[in-house]
Amino acid sequence: MYFALGDFAAAQQGESYRFMKLSSLVYLDSALQATAQQWANRFKLPCVDGCSVAAAKPKVLQRFLSAQCAGEGAAFVFVLASDGLVLHAVEEQHGLSIRADFHGATVTYRRKQGGGKGQMIAKAVGVRSGVHPWVLDATAGLGGDAFVLASLGCRMTLLERVTAVRALLEDGMIQARRFGVAQDAALVEVLDRMTLVEADSLNYLREVSEAKRPDVVYLDPMFPVRTKSAMVKKEMRVFHSLVGQDTDADGLLTAALSCARYRVVVKRPRIAPALAGPSPSHVLEGKSNRYDVYTLEKLPDGLNASGAEGKL
Repeated sequence: MYFALGDFAAAQQGESYRFMKLSSLVYLDSALQATAQQWANRFKLPCVDGCSVAAAKPKVLQRFLSAQCAGEGAAFVFVLASDGLVLHAVEEQHGLSIRADFHGATVTYRRKQGGGKGQMIAKAVGVRSGVHPWVLDATAGLGGDAFVLASLGCRMTLLERVTAVRALLEDGMIQARRFGVAQDAALVEVLDRMTLVEADSLNYLREVSEAKRPDVVYLDPMFPVRTKSAMVKKEMRVFHSLVGQDTDADGLLTAALSCARYRVVVKRPRIAPALAGPSPSHVLEGKSNRYDVYTLEKLPDGLNASGAEGKL
């Protein structure tokens, strides 16, 4: 099972807390040994040959991955196969693998057959005919929301400060581009509108130059799960065991309001409180999530009008 996560808190960055223990990188294809070693060196992890179990049943692979974490308690393993890089939660009985996916069946269907500009995220950001804001996604996670907006014609700058998550995002974009070059030119056009930047979001927002100020800043900060709720699914439990919560979310809002030209959009669980600071100008609310919109100036007609008129 693959679970696309949102923004990870800043584990891996030397904070006083550490939710995520990476034990090793396992490659499942001998042709990928050099690439695997490069990834392993980047994270200072052991590079392990898993080719012998590449075609084995899932339980056998799970036991092999668990063996790489012996004595480490809850831990995670990078797995590199022909279809890309995943982060595997080995303590889960049936395994849980996290990847950034921009060309699988589900995401492709949504890109080609989705709700277009009628989607709440499009309305929140201000996408309309002839208006395609340049959006800075300061909490990109695995890039799902950024990909939706890029599919609608928005130029996207993605920030992800957690190195492990940024690696998944980087690899997901590489895999999707490889697929697109071979089979889907429209996908390549979407990816061309996405730029991944290696930077801490808060520092970037505070230090960005006038020329690089985006039209819209988009935030999707981590919100603490109600651990006693029976509604909490396994995926969300693993998610929170990995990331905790964004303790600087309120600071991100303040910095975003100073950085954006026209508006700031904050995605929140429907029941979550607004971030500390000014009240939203207006709110778009769905069944489980909502978008708090902070308007600074009206988005002008014709803004980046050359953006692609995607169907998504």
